Amino acid sequence: MRSTILPPLKVSTLHQTLLRALRLVWSMAPGWTAANMLLVVIMGVLPIAALYLTKLIVDSVTAGLAGPDPAAGFPQVFFFILVAVVIALSLAIARSLSELTSEAQSMIVTDGVSDILHAQSIAVDLEYYEDTSYYDTLHRAQQEAPYRPTRIVNGLVQIGQNGISLLGVAVLILTFSWVIALILLAAAIPAALVRYYYARARFRFEQENTESERQAGYYHWVLTDSSHAKEVRLFNLGPLFRERFKNFRTDLRKGRLKLARYRTLSDSASQAIVVTALFGTFAFIAYSTLQGMITVGDLVMYFLAFQLGIGFIQAILNSLAGLYEDNLFLTNFYQFLDLEPKIQAPENPALVPEPRDQKIEYRDVRFSYPGGTKDAVSGVNLAINPGEVIAFVGENGSGKTTLIKLLCRLYDPDSGSITVNGIDLRRFDPVAWRKEISVVFQDYVHYYLSAAENIWIGDIEQDQDPAIIAKAANRSGADAVIQKLPEGYKTNMGHWFSGGQELSEGEWQKVALARAFFRDSNIVVLDEPTSSLDPLAEADLFRNFRDLLEGRSAILISHRFSTVQMADRIYVLDKGRITEAGSHEELLKLKGRYAHLFRTQAEHYQVKHSEN
Repeated sequence: MRSTILPPLKVSTLHQTLLRALRLVWSMAPGWTAANMLLVVIMGVLPIAALYLTKLIVDSVTAGLAGPDPAAGFPQVFFFILVAVVIALSLAIARSLSELTSEAQSMIVTDGVSDILHAQSIAVDLEYYEDTSYYDTLHRAQQEAPYRPTRIVNGLVQIGQNGISLLGVAVLILTFSWVIALILLAAAIPAALVRYYYARARFRFEQENTESERQAGYYHWVLTDSSHAKEVRLFNLGPLFRERFKNFRTDLRKGRLKLARYRTLSDSASQAIVVTALFGTFAFIAYSTLQGMITVGDLVMYFLAFQLGIGFIQAILNSLAGLYEDNLFLTNFYQFLDLEPKIQAPENPALVPEPRDQKIEYRDVRFSYPGGTKDAVSGVNLAINPGEVIAFVGENGSGKTTLIKLLCRLYDPDSGSITVNGIDLRRFDPVAWRKEISVVFQDYVHYYLSAAENIWIGDIEQDQDPAIIAKAANRSGADAVIQKLPEGYKTNMGHWFSGGQELSEGEWQKVALARAFFRDSNIVVLDEPTSSLDPLAEADLFRNFRDLLEGRSAILISHRFSTVQMADRIYVLDKGRITEAGSHEELLKLKGRYAHLFRTQAEHYQVKHSEN
């Protein structure tokens, strides 16, 4: 049994996450990020200037009222007001520009992170998809990654802006009383602690409930996706799955509301401390004014400064707590990005042997899937000569498709090797080797693209030559289907997009076969290639099958013996091992497992024929 392949989750230190997030955002949007930082400085300085101007205005008005001619002081007051207007307008413009830069930065980073997720999803080995914990990691990365890096940068921006403003406020308050400055700092700490503990509690909750979130998402998908629509109605599964979805969502909602209630109560208590400190300080400032120690303008300035100072400190501490929260959640994203594929090109890859001259050998191959309790294949030895057609036969789960996945280097054997002309597949660049293989798996994909693109994506390095695409479609029988579509090869397939046309399963299989024939490869692998075809279409495909191969090797996997009996050699698998091998005639003479399965299927058709 192979253990799970994901490494344990490690929460990065705050500075590691900050540096990594900053590099990520800067690499994607350097211009917008630089503009945002400049605006931060401007928005940090202007509020202090506005605060000081307020003092000057109040003092000028007070002085004018105390003088013999109050109106004489108005020009000075009016000048200060004009300066205040300029500052207010500048601050408003800076805020608007900051919103623009932040929005642009966010959109660019969100799209960039999505691209990183897509690239990593393609790069990781297929074996990760066999691991349940991988889906939890992927889900958490998808949920958090698009916006967390931008939030980190914006959090640092807010810390910078508030820090600059706080520095100015601190200078003003320290000129009045250092005790007031300490009270200012102490009053803001409880709110930051609340945010810190809430972030930890929420992170634990989301970690522990990721699978429940995915299960709810699964039931939502089943209820809304077209691929399940028939059975949901036929078996009346709608009420059952709706109830299960609601139960998952209810449990998740209750857990999150419990955390929210805790945060609300704690926030209320911390804000009570802030209000008490604010108005207690205001009383002290008012008393100092009445004692003649400071002017009325000072009274207004210090009160506003204290009010702003608490706000700035709270904002800074909240931003720090937010950075801590973002650090926790970005750990999921970076855990996903740090997954290392095992199947990689060697430093000096060997050249893939020339097409039509590739002898493939499985040498004592053993393999088990991650988390599996037994070997999927074991002790497999076989050879495929150039231009040869072989077939794998066996019951479900006997290892047939696993041998194909190993040949394609979607996995590597646990022991043994697969060689081409004596060279281990692991010595080739996997991308270069896969170009040599065309595969139609039994769970082939319906691509909701045009009919032409559905065939062309079999080999995207080729030009979209209509003649070559049509030739591949002719070979699989798909051309007759496509010609009947409203716009022929330009018709969109499926009902996801406007003008799309849905095909029958057999017609989709013909398109998938055309994809394999379009690929300029040396080996054609067909896994249950006619499972959805009618008997006439199957007969048409295999009547000239060797001509269609044009000298290429082929591997057939099928439960239909009418399909495999034309193979040069047939391998019978049972529980991951090859138990018989030979041509159709040789295996019938052997009177073993193959002969038994063949006669059982033949008798079934004979009974059906006699009944008709």
